[in-house]
Amino acid sequence: MEFTENHRYVAYRDFALSGLDRKMLTHLYQPMVGAFAVGLYLLLYHHLGDDKTGYTVPEAQRKLFLGLDLEMNPAGRQTLIDHFSRLEAVGLLQTYRQYDPAAEESLYEYVLIRPLPPGEFFSNLHLTLLLRDKIGKLALMELRDELIASPPVGLARFMNREEATVPFYELFRLSPGPVDPELEAAISESAPARERTGGPKLPERIRHSEMLLRFPRGAANRRYVERLHLQPEAMGQINYIAYKFDLDVAEICRLLDEDGIFETDGTLRWDELQHRANLVYRQGRKRDEERERYMARLEAAEAPLPPEEPDDLPYAAPLLDIPARFGGSVTVEEYNRMLRHEPYTRMLARYFPGAVPDAFARIFERIDLNYKLPEPVINVLIHYVLGMDHAQRLTKSFIDSIASNMLAKGIDTFAKAVVYVLEQQKLNETLEKRRRGESAAEAGGAASRGQAGAGSRARKSGGGSRKPAMPVVGSTGPAQEIPPEELEKMRELARKLKDNKN
Repeated sequence: MEFTENHRYVAYRDFALSGLDRKMLTHLYQPMVGAFAVGLYLLLYHHLGDDKTGYTVPEAQRKLFLGLDLEMNPAGRQTLIDHFSRLEAVGLLQTYRQYDPAAEESLYEYVLIRPLPPGEFFSNLHLTLLLRDKIGKLALMELRDELIASPPVGLARFMNREEATVPFYELFRLSPGPVDPELEAAISESAPARERTGGPKLPERIRHSEMLLRFPRGAANRRYVERLHLQPEAMGQINYIAYKFDLDVAEICRLLDEDGIFETDGTLRWDELQHRANLVYRQGRKRDEERERYMARLEAAEAPLPPEEPDDLPYAAPLLDIPARFGGSVTVEEYNRMLRHEPYTRMLARYFPGAVPDAFARIFERIDLNYKLPEPVINVLIHYVLGMDHAQRLTKSFIDSIASNMLAKGIDTFAKAVVYVLEQQKLNETLEKRRRGESAAEAGGAASRGQAGAGSRARKSGGGSRKPAMPVVGSTGPAQEIPPEELEKMRELARKLKDNKN
């Protein structure tokens, strides 16, 4: 019941379909995903007019069910989910689920993506092979020839093609003036939400000009690296990897020179680059550990931790307490900003005075690369297992179980992770009180102590009773005096019992 007609949704797009885009939808995408999925795509598209871009007003998903003639039952929900999945698989849609803890409401965000142009579509091997399986090879070649016009015959005789485009700053000059904060704020607000990182701007460690100076001229990937200055998102990814794994320009150039880092169209393969950068990071960390041990024997000194990056962004979210090991070195706001923005490798290093133990590095590396948990969620997990009193539980299975629980509950943001940790703290405190039996110990008094002594004697004798200690109600009122008549009766009864026994 996490996806029903009662859940609200918003749609977002930053483009308008052209005649070529509509032809791509009907002739190429529709045979792959089906007419129903394309109808769903167009229904979301027409939530806004052709002359507008941005977000739609939040509405209940009942509108989608009615617009597609679907029954509001489990079968209808599954049908809608299947067609959403088809659009997501071919790159026409991105789905996000957001959670409001105050209202306990989930909101779905459907981000429409423009269909690929013919050149990019036919250079994508997966889409081309899927379309071939659907319509056949001959029909595929006919569509390709219809959508992509061949160059003129005489154009092949011309050689030495060079670019003569005029750059922006050779033709236009901007008037020098003070920075307008209102204009910058308006421009940043107009950017789509999925493109906002929410974190501080990382320092530009890797410059494109320095990469070109160090990159081999005869390398196969040279032409792709030369075009990176036209791809700010790819350069941002490269700078983030360099900051995350502490790589310099030479190491980045060696990684970009390897086979399989770029697609055939020059697109940077983010996952592959991050995987190989992590291997370089692990090798460098091993060498650093050996070097530190050698220097410690000679100089008995430890290498300091890397300096913290400045972070002046405002923070408004549930705050986690500072672990005792940090002392008064940081404030609560600074510590929570570090959890939200720092890579997990940097945050993990702050919990240890020297090198990070290899066992912990491997555990969180698996959570990052295999489980695909976001960096802020991993940092909150590090705070939970290392910054709190769990010294008796620091095992691989314990950390892995918490990460698996986060994945199962769909915790993919910093705020959700903080709420999860706070709930776990309350649950752990409750379970610890029940385990200790504090209330039973206060009410039982001497009777409970007697049971504890009997249990200890049983354990010493080797019996080991498996029955748990049961709470016993004790007398908490004032002591009452026994009248002389009742006392005499009790003594008489004791004498009779003694005579019968003899």
